[in-house]
Amino acid sequence: MVLTETAHAKVNLALHVRRRREDGYHDLESLFVFVDTGDTLRARSRDDGALMLSIDGPFAAGLDNGPENLVLRAAACLASSVRPPTSVENADGARARPGADLCLTKNLPIASGIGGGSADAAAALRLLNRLWDCQLPDSALCAMAENLGSDIPACVVSRTLRVEGRGEALEPLDLPGISGAAILLVNPGIPLGTAPVFKGWDRVDRGALDSSSLDAIIHDGRNDLEASARGLVPQIGVVLDRLADIPGITLSRMSGSGATCFGLFESMQACRAAEAVIAAEQPGWWTMSGSLR
Repeated sequence: MVLTETAHAKVNLALHVRRRREDGYHDLESLFVFVDTGDTLRARSRDDGALMLSIDGPFAAGLDNGPENLVLRAAACLASSVRPPTSVENADGARARPGADLCLTKNLPIASGIGGGSADAAAALRLLNRLWDCQLPDSALCAMAENLGSDIPACVVSRTLRVEGRGEALEPLDLPGISGAAILLVNPGIPLGTAPVFKGWDRVDRGALDSSSLDAIIHDGRNDLEASARGLVPQIGVVLDRLADIPGITLSRMSGSGATCFGLFESMQACRAAEAVIAAEQPGWWTMSGSLR
């Protein structure tokens, strides 16, 4: 039996950087939303305890399928933490560690500010929780995810969240106008690492995030990393300027540490029309349209 899970693209509708902490992380305030599409992960159980990963898709090149891959790290974490009912006994009667053959279809660009690796790891936890019949609640999966990466607990939930701290403080939100909203993601085709973007942040605290409504996010929210990211990849500014000129758009902003930008649209028709225009004008850019969960 093969089970499938979507690793939903993560978008920061707003990202406020408040201060650098003594542990080297930054205190963040962000509104995470998730798109109804992204990478795809498939898994089939195996009874020898092995965890094997293959990777295909448009952004598979350059990805390592070895034990340091976040998908396999997440799988190993879950396998070592539980004794699922489906595990088999060894010859000596001991319970065997569960195993799986995993296949990741990488549709999201790498190092692009939309949580690709984190979303993949979170999808692995959700998928193997089902495959191995672990029956663990999201809270338990989130606790495991905290040791794997800052954004992974939020990606386990993959619903609208206010996120604080370095990503461990999660508050589910139900803001009118978000669920079902049409969104277009655009990346200029240039990978951008998180560390250099944070290094270039000007360390100015511009105030708290008001997440009381989508209107507040649109008019008062911001991405404090945008200036640093644009300094490293000026094409981000080109993408944002083009998005802002498209009919039907209600918000355009950079996601995360970049270089992916997004536009929220009044309708899916306007969103898809915008995607067609941008794809024709800039065939080297990556685009993906969808709806927010």
